[in-house]
Amino acid sequence: MHVNPLYVVLYVALGVLVIYRVVYKQLRGTTLTRKSLITIPIILVAVGVFTSLDSLRAADTDELVLLGMDIVVLAVLGLLRSASTKLTASGDTTFQKGSWATLVLWLATIGARVAFAFIGGSFGVSGALSSASIMLTLGVSIGAQNALTYYRIQQRGLPLVADAPRTLGSRR
Repeated sequence: MHVNPLYVVLYVALGVLVIYRVVYKQLRGTTLTRKSLITIPIILVAVGVFTSLDSLRAADTDELVLLGMDIVVLAVLGLLRSASTKLTASGDTTFQKGSWATLVLWLATIGARVAFAFIGGSFGVSGALSSASIMLTLGVSIGAQNALTYYRIQQRGLPLVADAPRTLGSRR
């Protein structure tokens, strides 16, 4: 199987982005905005759809079923990750801080994705779709997490700005 070097660079770059912008910041704690809740999932799903298109067209029913199961499990893990974070008001927006449970659920998310690849291989369902859909499934998982986080913010009446104003030297 030939792997496009551009995809490898793209996966590494997006992996680093996700680890820093999502996992690290959740565990450390970060302020949320509407923009921060939608940007990463949209990017990941878009890249995932783009990189999966050829594989989706060539996929058989077993591959599609495995992908569907993968998406459902990772979406549920995303919902659980959201539930494991603490949300508090922070000025004109909401502050989110992950817990040890959040870290364990992130590890479970990675483990589930790897497990689906092994399950597919052991049942002879190891087509290109499994590796091509990594960004898609991760985007769905983070999207589910952020959708529940947004719902929790709304239910609690916490503030959420469209995008926090940036000043020179401010970092998120």
